[in-house]
Amino acid sequence: MRAAVITGEGRVEVTEVPDPAPGPLDVVVEVAATGICGTDLHILGGEVGALPVVPGHEFAGTVVALGRDVDPRTTRARVGDRVAVDPSLYCYRCYQCRRGRENLCEAWGGVGVTADGAAAQFAVAPAAGAVVLPDHVPLQDAALIEPLSCAVHAVDVLAQHSGGAVGASVLVYGAGTMGLVLTQLAQRLGATVVDVVDVNAERLATAAALGATATATSAGELERAEPSASAPAGRGWDVVIDASGHPAAIQDGIDRVARGGTYLQFGVASPTARASIDPYRIYSQEITITGSMAVKRSFERAAELFAAGAIDASVLISDRVPLEDYPAAIAGVAAGRGRKVLVLP
Repeated sequence: MRAAVITGEGRVEVTEVPDPAPGPLDVVVEVAATGICGTDLHILGGEVGALPVVPGHEFAGTVVALGRDVDPRTTRARVGDRVAVDPSLYCYRCYQCRRGRENLCEAWGGVGVTADGAAAQFAVAPAAGAVVLPDHVPLQDAALIEPLSCAVHAVDVLAQHSGGAVGASVLVYGAGTMGLVLTQLAQRLGATVVDVVDVNAERLATAAALGATATATSAGELERAEPSASAPAGRGWDVVIDASGHPAAIQDGIDRVARGGTYLQFGVASPTARASIDPYRIYSQEITITGSMAVKRSFERAAELFAAGAIDASVLISDRVPLEDYPAAIAGVAAGRGRKVLVLP
């Protein structure tokens, strides 16, 4: 079959690879679409994952084969079913898995990260992670369910620190796909103010089209604006979310949290990135700093939300490209062009 392969740091090519065979508890999926995201850039940069690897952890397609031990009593997917796939690969044996923190698995892996993924005609994944889609959900668009599931987990984390609510005022750094998804979720869950910061004017326009309260190229610009519905008025925001992974945005965001508020690190930063905090301020203002890592028991809820129209796929998806164009497509994502780019094997 044809597949995109990240062969080494900064190197990706489309080539022939062997057709995959399912393990005992796996499914093989004929891939309809896979998304390119920031994690793929970190894999290409040699910062995460294992090389060489076929990338692609956001995907949907049709089940074409089942492993010999897939139990029809506990696994709903059948050959011919249209599915979105949770790419998580957990050991279920380590300390974190036994505590119910599978996303922090000490042997954590993922389809398309540490094992070959969906930038290919066919992909293998655990049968337990294949979620059958309703007939009305477009199969290609369902590749967005994986990023949505990460955002759902992020909302779960915020709820743990804020009494079950997202927060009255939310500031999102980064208007890429994940920032836009988080913007829509925050609105859906009752935030009265959802402001978005990005340096890309096109992405800010998209955030505004999706209902962001206010958009700007910096949080300082928002604070200096005329009084409006975006009304932290110098107090800061109840919740600040970094969805960019950029150190400057992270540093600025930590400093914008209101008294008693929460800062959430969602964007994937470089492992070498650093930011500083003011310990006295964290203490005296009871500020929470936390993180959200990948998917945690949120994939099926995300599939239900997606089927209910919680996010606007028509706005989020900017490009659909053939597999042969994968190298150019990931270069475009690295350059900040477009929104969600789907590769169609």
